[in-house]
Amino acid sequence: MIMPPPKKFMEEMKPIENKETELVVSDLETLFARLAKLKAEKGTLWFGISGSWRKTNEQVEQGVREAVHKIIERGDGIVSGGALNVDYFATDEALKLNPTADKIKIFLPVVLDLYVAHYRKRATEGVITSEQAEALVAQLESLRAANPDALIGNPQNTIVDTKTYFERNTDVVNASDALVGFQVNESEGVGDTAKKAIEQGKPVCLEKFIIE
Repeated sequence: MIMPPPKKFMEEMKPIENKETELVVSDLETLFARLAKLKAEKGTLWFGISGSWRKTNEQVEQGVREAVHKIIERGDGIVSGGALNVDYFATDEALKLNPTADKIKIFLPVVLDLYVAHYRKRATEGVITSEQAEALVAQLESLRAANPDALIGNPQNTIVDTKTYFERNTDVVNASDALVGFQVNESEGVGDTAKKAIEQGKPVCLEKFIIE
C-alpha cells in the first residue's frame, strides 16, 4: 500500500509550488519583461546559465548560444559553472561577444588547478574524452587570461564531487538576478539550481529536452 505524504510535508511544499507557478516562465522574452523594473534600477543584470553536461545536441547548443547572445546584447552578463556542454557553449559564446570578459562570471567547485586535474583524470577514466577535457581547460585558462576576476574558484574545497558541484550551483544562483536553464533528461544538477533560484524568489526560464 502506498501511503500519502505526511500533511506537514505537503504544507511545507506548498510555498515552493506556489513560487514555481509565479516565477517559472517559458521563454526568454517573458523573462526579460519580468525583469524590466529591476533592469531599470540596476542597469546591468546577471543571468545564471545552468545546463546538463552529459548529453547535448544541436538544438540545445543553438538555444544556449542564442540566449547568451541576447543577454550580452542587452548589456547584461552571464554567470555559469564551467562544466562541459551547456556551460561550455555559454562561456564560448560570451567570450566571442565580450572578449574582455567583464560580463562573465564562472564559478568552479574548487580552484582551477584542482579542477583541471579532475577533468584530465575523468578523461583517463573514459568518462569524457581527452579532447573534451583539453577544450574545457583551454577555455577556462583563456577566460582567466582575459579577466582573472571572471573565474572564481572555491579555495575551501579540495575535491570535485556532487556536494561541491551543488555548492557551486548555489554560488551561481547567489550571483544571478535570474536563471536560464537547459535541462536534458531531467538532469538533477539543473533541477537543483532551478529550485535554489525559485527559493530565492528569482525568476527562471527553463527549457527541457529529451535526448536518447
